Amino acid sequence: MDRSELVELLSPEGLRLLDSLPPYHSNSDVVRMVSDLRKAGHPPALVAAVLTQARLRSKAAGKFGPFAGRMLFTEAGLEQATRLSVAALHAGRYAAAGLSRVVDLGCGIGGDAMAMAAIDLEVTAVDADEITAAIASYNLAPFANASVVNENAEDVELRGFDGVYLDPARRTAGHGQTTRLTDPDDYSPSLNFAFELATGRSVGVKLGPGLDRDLIPTTAEAQWISVDGHLVEMGLWFGALARPRIRRSALVVDATGSHELTAPEDSEDVEAGELGDYLYEPDGAVIRARLIGDLARSLGARMLSDGIAYLTSSTLVPTPFASAFRVLETLPFAERDLKRALRERGIGTLEIKKRGVDVDPSALRKRLSLSGRESATLVLTRIAGRHTALLVDRLG
Repeated sequence: MDRSELVELLSPEGLRLLDSLPPYHSNSDVVRMVSDLRKAGHPPALVAAVLTQARLRSKAAGKFGPFAGRMLFTEAGLEQATRLSVAALHAGRYAAAGLSRVVDLGCGIGGDAMAMAAIDLEVTAVDADEITAAIASYNLAPFANASVVNENAEDVELRGFDGVYLDPARRTAGHGQTTRLTDPDDYSPSLNFAFELATGRSVGVKLGPGLDRDLIPTTAEAQWISVDGHLVEMGLWFGALARPRIRRSALVVDATGSHELTAPEDSEDVEAGELGDYLYEPDGAVIRARLIGDLARSLGARMLSDGIAYLTSSTLVPTPFASAFRVLETLPFAERDLKRALRERGIGTLEIKKRGVDVDPSALRKRLSLSGRESATLVLTRIAGRHTALLVDRLG
């Protein structure tokens, strides 16, 4: 999106036209809508702008639910935006810490700022990109306690704020397709700036879940968050936002709500033991937070193998922090023998999970030439150092 497209979109005609469009479902809808809108006499640039927004609103429903239908987006802004359910948890942390005036540096399309404003925090949202700041202004317009500033994060005067939220841009600049930055020094603003900002202040920093753990300051509470089984972010919390005696947290958000596992430090793994009747695969947030040992102890489970994130036990204990499987049988690991075993069992649909083995599940599935009416889950891993194939039944 460029400036002229934004002007077209934000015009009274543009907003009325956007809100009048039917729900976007597929590319075939676009062909029909373009034809109808052009016949109605709307300019090509305006048609393009509103149809792009219709597509992005449809795509954004997974992150913002019904709120997506009244928001504006850029492609890159939506990609990097915090899910509304997670943004609400961020906002709640500021409220719980007694912070009421928050500056959101690198606000993007304004998702986190919306969640803060919705619980009556006074929030100033800042973004260096003119178009992104304008989009955020539109999204935050319903909130009298929110304002937007088009400025570099490094130049913002922080006096008057008791809390800071920082979401460094971790992708290349632009509003469309962007690429991920791998060096924290290339973030905008840089990770060093974020950590310096956190000295003596109450600061929250949103980062990718795969950030090198060696970069985490000892003064921070590090929290990894997964949503519906997908690891989505790591948050670092400083000052009043860091909870006492908690330095590691795994937060799992699913249809039943949010569930948290916390500890003052990385937990020690439990010992490995023999395969039991049940297998557990810890959630990605638990693995990244290195709280597998604490989870195992809560389940009465043991490691399936040293250094591999599978747990096993003889009893089933329901938990939101791991996927559970019933172990049906051990199959041959050798591909030829495995293929024969699956064919004998009539398995035509196969989920393949693996840890600790060098296997490409997609390529293996093709080579197995599956056929049959049955479906199953296959776990490829190591037990006591030996490559093992387990046929399991997913529970729940």
